[in-house]
Amino acid sequence: MNQTDRSTIDYKDELVRKLIHLISLSIPIVYYFISKTSAAIILGSLSFVAVTLDLARYFSPKIGKVFYMIFGFLLRRHEVDEKKKNLNGATYVLLSGLIGVLIFPKVIFITSFAILIIGDIMAALIGRKFGKHKFLAKSLEGTLAFFISSCIVVLFTPKIGYFQGEFIIGFVAAFTGAITENISLGFVDDNLSIPLIVGFSMWILYLIIFPNLDLTLSNVPG
Repeated sequence: MNQTDRSTIDYKDELVRKLIHLISLSIPIVYYFISKTSAAIILGSLSFVAVTLDLARYFSPKIGKVFYMIFGFLLRRHEVDEKKKNLNGATYVLLSGLIGVLIFPKVIFITSFAILIIGDIMAALIGRKFGKHKFLAKSLEGTLAFFISSCIVVLFTPKIGYFQGEFIIGFVAAFTGAITENISLGFVDDNLSIPLIVGFSMWILYLIIFPNLDLTLSNVPG
């Protein structure tokens, strides 16, 4: 198999992974309609199951065989490292969802998590296919794809009063997310680092620009 054929297969695998990753967008969508407690219980339960299965595959050959038979094609090289025993990306998505729900006000979590899903997908697909110019650790094209798609996300996610400043906060946070995605080199999984950094960026900016604004989205449950 030549390099071109291998790259084509790798890109197709990445496309499948990202299409499945898109399902995670259901987390902020569902959370909009339910309470923090309900969301935490659901995500906590799913995270427990995911972590248990993810670690069990390293220690039980039987579980590992079934796990890799079902999910093996979705895993990257570092996610099957028997020595480091890394968790896979989907498990990190659930964990970051749980942590985000517990830490952030609802309006911040919904935007930061949606930025993770959409921005990460666009950065990977555009960067791998069209990335030609080096920027920091990855490609300029991929980073721009993250930023632009995340800005579009900001336009549609819920706001407290739909003030102009809230959109500016979202755009700045989208930029921090794009840089975080670019420079992430495996020290912390970007499914965890991106929503946390974006979320804290938004929270700090809300406290600076709108110090007296209630961030609880009181017009919806939670």
